[in-house]
Amino acid sequence: MKELLSGNEAAARGAFEAGVLVASAYPGTPSTEILENLASYKEVYSEWAPNEKVAVEVVVGASIAGARSIAAMKHVGLNVAADPMFTFSYLGVNGGCVIVTADDPGMHSSQNEQDNRYYARHSKLPLIEPSDSQETKDFMIKSFEISEKFDVPVLFRMTTRLCHSKSIVELGERKEVGVKAYSRNIPKFVATPAACRVHHAELEEKLKKLEEYAQTCDLNTTILNNSDIGIITSGISFQYAREVFGDTVSYLKLGFTFPLPRKLISDFCSKFKTIYVIEELEPYLETEIKAMGINVIGKEKIPLTGELSPQIIRKAFLNEEPQYNKPTPERVVARPPILCAGCPHRGIFFELSKRKDTVITGDIGCYTLGSADPLNAMDTVICMGAGISAAHGFAKAFAKTDRKTKIFGVVGDSTFFHSGITSLIDIVYNKSNVTVIILDNRITGMTGHQENPGTGYTLMGDKTDIIDIEQIVKAIGVKHVSVINPNQLKQVREVLDEYSALEEPSVIIAKYPCALKKLRLEEKQSFNIKPSKYVVDPSKCKKCRMCLKIGCPAISFNEETGSSIDENQCIGCSVCSQVCSFGAITKVGE
Repeated sequence: MKELLSGNEAAARGAFEAGVLVASAYPGTPSTEILENLASYKEVYSEWAPNEKVAVEVVVGASIAGARSIAAMKHVGLNVAADPMFTFSYLGVNGGCVIVTADDPGMHSSQNEQDNRYYARHSKLPLIEPSDSQETKDFMIKSFEISEKFDVPVLFRMTTRLCHSKSIVELGERKEVGVKAYSRNIPKFVATPAACRVHHAELEEKLKKLEEYAQTCDLNTTILNNSDIGIITSGISFQYAREVFGDTVSYLKLGFTFPLPRKLISDFCSKFKTIYVIEELEPYLETEIKAMGINVIGKEKIPLTGELSPQIIRKAFLNEEPQYNKPTPERVVARPPILCAGCPHRGIFFELSKRKDTVITGDIGCYTLGSADPLNAMDTVICMGAGISAAHGFAKAFAKTDRKTKIFGVVGDSTFFHSGITSLIDIVYNKSNVTVIILDNRITGMTGHQENPGTGYTLMGDKTDIIDIEQIVKAIGVKHVSVINPNQLKQVREVLDEYSALEEPSVIIAKYPCALKKLRLEEKQSFNIKPSKYVVDPSKCKKCRMCLKIGCPAISFNEETGSSIDENQCIGCSVCSQVCSFGAITKVGE
């Protein structure tokens, strides 16, 4: 049977067909849908972990116990997971184990565009790179076989374009491999210095065997055509190259990219006058091939940054300008991302934006948009959890001066569970004068509404205990804790005023569901949520534009008639009515 699958769907299908029993991940674009799809296969235990490090540690444990297991994450998530991954490469597996890294060239939804192929070399893990959905499924199955054959975990690299684009996939049946027998093996699985000195030498021997395997395995494909030009490429870059050059050149498409099959590469290069290396981001392949003494053309033609495309390749190698209708600047409307209409984060950032002499350290999530116009209520965004840790750094630096600036550290609920708890411990332990604001919108919002430890439900839809953020904060030792409704601006102002006067750690929990969340009955009851709309009375509107300062996309302004509210976007949060001093904005029916 054939189906049209995205790369993420195909990765999940491949893991399913390979007999995977345990899967763990933290959601992050572009990898999120891998676990969401795996969860639909009831034969596989699938979970959202609090962060990527935990996810990898879970699948390491499952692998050692004898089960085939998989962890998935976006590229920056692998930074978080690197600690267990590097040691796991030394130890080896029992059941096969695959770690998926979904890189994001072009930074469609990321704070950097790092090339995680280098992690394979650094951690000494075999690296597999598919180029379409069919290969993603097939290579995933093969990765588990490689993992068990060579006693190593496998790093499986995808990219945004592969993750989200769809192509036809031939489905197969699930292969039930069961759970391998487990018995205690202290020398193998207890990572002491003495044991790992031995394991390191063993791993180097495994890599030699893996390189031999790479020379002949079907993950690497040679396509020979009658030409003087050969192209070496991998992953989605092959599709781009094929679209541009077609059958006018020959290809060495590498699906097994660490360790590289050097003899295969050398033999291929010997057949052609000119060799192009076409790859996104870093010159990973190019550097390795040049180190073999082979002259190739790569990054002198192709940019080091941004997502690759057929247009870029065509211009770089054929000097052909892309053919498309260029937009007329005066007709193009800039549409930067903005907090949704009714977003519960808006009230917090609006009130923070009005405060003088403050520093607001932000974090990764929807609330990063608090930095955008017209709110402009954020000084830094670095990585998951740094909304708290960076605030601590600011406070300690300012303490060395006469500056009395108030420091607010902003983090979301899912991010708090991911990396914020330890950061808050640092603040309490080291007595930092910081107010941490936890924006608890009852879901992992930015990646598409995934459950987290605070929602009361698992990835597989099972009801579970809610991990109460307020209780965690108090257990850490924070003495000043307030839970507020962020849509009630008076309450927000009062709490911000109170906590600004403190000179010790404090936490404000802004608790209200995401405007886009499909609410459960208990949430509607708990937050007393009832459908409502707000409208502008033109006769009362003074055209002061105050309502525009909250940055709600449902509000528009006309020079003649004043403000108006799009009823299709408005969800009745009431923030706009609270900022209108003239009573021009009222609830429908009042």
